[in-house]
Amino acid sequence: MSYPIERKLVIAIASSALFDLSESDKIYREKGVEEYRKFQEANLDNTLRKGVAFPFIRRFLNLNNAFPDQEPVEVVLLSRNSPETGMRVFRSIRKHGLKISRAAFFSGRSPFEYLPGFNASLFLSANPEDVTNAIGAGFPAGKVLDTKILDDDNDNELRIAFDFDGVLADDAAEIIYKTTNDLDKFHESETQLSLVPHNPGPLQDLFRKISFFQKLESKKINEEKRYKRILKISIITARSAPSHERMVNTLKSWGVSVDEVFFLGGIEKKRILEIMKPHMYFDDQTIHLEHMDQIPLVHIPFGIANKALPIDPATTP
Repeated sequence: MSYPIERKLVIAIASSALFDLSESDKIYREKGVEEYRKFQEANLDNTLRKGVAFPFIRRFLNLNNAFPDQEPVEVVLLSRNSPETGMRVFRSIRKHGLKISRAAFFSGRSPFEYLPGFNASLFLSANPEDVTNAIGAGFPAGKVLDTKILDDDNDNELRIAFDFDGVLADDAAEIIYKTTNDLDKFHESETQLSLVPHNPGPLQDLFRKISFFQKLESKKINEEKRYKRILKISIITARSAPSHERMVNTLKSWGVSVDEVFFLGGIEKKRILEIMKPHMYFDDQTIHLEHMDQIPLVHIPFGIANKALPIDPATTP
């Protein structure tokens, strides 16, 4: 029997993140709701192209194939469409072979307030208003950026990369840097607090639950030698020594581990991401997300980094 929803790792996703809706959105903006409805009805069986989050979602759902007795992960569609105009989205989901069965349609309204009802550990959308509202209400959410994607159907590994401050942890450390603009003071503060765990950030729950699946996969490898691991989790941060110790101790206090950690200390994150090729990278600062192609990027509009002007990426913690 499948896990009940409160025991699953749930990702809620808007159709704008899952599929390429650029043509539909253009009709909606230029010609209005009625023409948009007619367009969707006329193209009901015209399968939508993959969107930025599609490769990530497809591989995420593959975790259920690894644990078929529990099916411990789920994706829920939360759509601003009406049920009628959303029919094309659901038919496209079926044509692409995605096992998504739960959905809610809001006929133009923002869906963010219903995230707790679905036990969602993440909400992905291309709509900045919906994402900002969700973050403002204390819910985990990210805006999918418009980047090109490559989806190799023969590659079943799921590579997820996270920034640390303002994503997995709160922005307390970033506040110190922002208010002093002094990297030495930032390092001094983090060294003094090296044994004090950071408070959770917006994606800590998602990160903690994903890390648990790594432990399940390790157990499965011990039981089935031919099993091939699906998950690969990385942290990419502009921190460097000595501020790395507090981050490492924080992860330990959360009971989580990762496959790779990069303390870049000024090196552009792009240099690492283009080698790693993650299926999703989460960062709270858009300055770290610029000029990257074919990397699925998600902006987390959380904390002080999104309330002030961008600063030099070479010194941003």
